[in-house]
Amino acid sequence: MNNIFLAQENLLGSLLPFILMIVIIWFLIIRPQKKRQKEHKNMLENLKTGDKVITNGGMQGIISKINVEKNLVSIKVADNIKIDFLISSIATKILDKKVDDKEEKKF
Repeated sequence: MNNIFLAQENLLGSLLPFILMIVIIWFLIIRPQKKRQKEHKNMLENLKTGDKVITNGGMQGIISKINVEKNLVSIKVADNIKIDFLISSIATKILDKKVDDKEEKKF
């Protein structure tokens, strides 16, 4: 009877480091990744015409048309040049930031 309790205690003691590693991996890797995926999905759902975006391939442009049924977005990259991309290929939305004239002259 006493040996059974010792065996259970040894088993718990040997599994504890693995359980702790799984918990640490969850909080350091898996949880932040799920948060980023949720934010990206939310950004894709809230895209509208006129937004400046960057695709996964690095193409920059302004959204001129969104076709949700076909899962396509038309991006204007230059005058009279529009390219269709999958909505999921949009990497990020560029936020317009006003630059002071003093900061602009520094560069």
